[in-house]
Formats: sequence, structure tokens, C-alpha cells
Amino acid sequence: MSLKTSVARIRREVRVWSLVLKDPRTPRVSKWLLGAALVYLASPVDLVPDFIPVLGQLDDLVIVRGLVRLATRFIPREVVAECREKVRRQENGLPVIGVDP
Repeated sequence: MSLKTSVARIRREVRVWSLVLKDPRTPRVSKWLLGAALVYLASPVDLVPDFIPVLGQLDDLVIVRGLVRLATRFIPREVVAECREKVRRQENGLPVIGVDP
């Protein structure tokens, strides 16, 4: 996978999850868990300091991934599917009809 493809994929996922967070059907617990993941990722305080090679970054990956996975368990699949479809239609310049987050 090229760098350009990877960046495009990350951007798409960020747009999808921002729509998921704005959707009123997304449970509050999921919003809190995703928020906690973002705060931990941006926070200078870590369980294992980042200056320790490998382990410093690994704890970020494990904790953030765990929080995101836990949050997604509570989000209805149809919410995520509708948000993915909305982003896909926007990327292709199609009107977003019938998708309402």
C-alpha cells in the first residue's frame, strides 16, 4: 500500500468516525471512550514514557486500540454503515440521499 493510499484511507476513516460521533444513535459510552482515546493519544502523560524505545509507543497503540475497540462494540452497525456510505458518496461527488446522520 502506498503512502498516498494510506493517507487517503486514514482521512476517510477520520471522516467516518466524526460522523459516527455526531450521530444521535451513537451511545454516550462510546462517545466517552472515543474521547478518552483521543485525549490519551494527545496527552503528554503516558503509562510508559515515550522516550523508552518501542515500549513507549507500544503502550499508546495498545491502550488507544483497546478503547476504540471497546467503543465500537456499543455502536450499532447500521450507524457505521450509513456513515461509511455517506463518506463514500461525498468522495464520489454523488448526492447524499437517504443517509441521515
